[in-house]
Amino acid sequence: MAKRDFYEILGISKGASAAEIKKAYRKKAIEFHPDKNPDDKDAEAKFKEAAEAYEILSDENKKARYDQYGHQAFENGGGGGGYGGGMNMDDIFSQFGDIFGGGGFGGGFGGGGGQRRVKGSNLRIRVKLTLEEIANGVEKKVKVKRKVQAPGTTYKTCSTCQGSGQVTRIANTILGRMQTSAPCNVCGGAGQTIDKKPSDADAQGLKVSEETVSIKIPAGVVDGMQLKVSGKGNEAPGNGISGDLIVVIEEEQHDKLQREGDNLHYDLYVSFPDAVLGTSKEIDTVTGKVRIKVEAGVQSGKILRLRGKGIPSINGYGKGDLLVHVNVWTPKTLNKQQKDFFEAMQDDEHFDPKPESSDKSFFEKVKDMFS
Repeated sequence: MAKRDFYEILGISKGASAAEIKKAYRKKAIEFHPDKNPDDKDAEAKFKEAAEAYEILSDENKKARYDQYGHQAFENGGGGGGYGGGMNMDDIFSQFGDIFGGGGFGGGFGGGGGQRRVKGSNLRIRVKLTLEEIANGVEKKVKVKRKVQAPGTTYKTCSTCQGSGQVTRIANTILGRMQTSAPCNVCGGAGQTIDKKPSDADAQGLKVSEETVSIKIPAGVVDGMQLKVSGKGNEAPGNGISGDLIVVIEEEQHDKLQREGDNLHYDLYVSFPDAVLGTSKEIDTVTGKVRIKVEAGVQSGKILRLRGKGIPSINGYGKGDLLVHVNVWTPKTLNKQQKDFFEAMQDDEHFDPKPESSDKSFFEKVKDMFS
């Protein structure tokens, strides 16, 4: 059966803001939550479907790919986390548990029913990468300060909810007596409260610790892309789930290469003699220096394409190209001998511009480059 449109699932328009997407997902998640719909397979399927839609639309990069290519952007290894219906309840609560809020220990919840598991808060860091690191992929080791459970901290069963994490209320309404369940306001749904803690721990029994985290960054990432290292955010009290470490990619500017998607651009300047006679030049690429041949009679604006010398596609669709833009350098000052030479050449027919049909205009070259 064909997949439903993600915007349709959440009941939002394509131009919805991040806040509107989150609000819509929370509404759907509460509506079809397993605790409100026990043993209802249809509600469970819709709960997973909403989580799947939110996973894509809440991520700027994934959302952009979905808007352009639809569901095909994440099929056949396109990458989408739990995309494809493979998310189970633990995945959903672990990844999006903080959407449901909560009190007490202050985190989100995890788990599909019964006692909730508090989730620690996420941490966010920025990692700077060179073009060479982006092109080849890299493993970075970074120091992260995160909250962990302080040694010596112990917890006890919450006396209010008896460890269930939920309190039940019965109210008389015009429809009769109605029973509702809500997270315990004392333990925040964790089912546990602090029993003992050392003096250097906070009210949740946590303390700040510095840890070195290894981050594997795949080739082809782009500036602003966010990667997730599961479980390396702040820990949660008791038997809770650790938050995640969100890694924001920051691309450093290269001194000679300019990036445009998966393609790279390089400005090559050649002298009049080299343009007339031809030459070979050594240029920079993201995998080292290469030597290229410049044909005799090259025109300024000529674009030489080095296929596969660009950036690998993050989706695994091959590599971009390196486009070398040839610029013939015009000297600004000449000595008398040089000036006499060029004055003598002004009337020489070989120096008269005679563009051929194969010599495309600047606009045609730009058009070809983007086609």
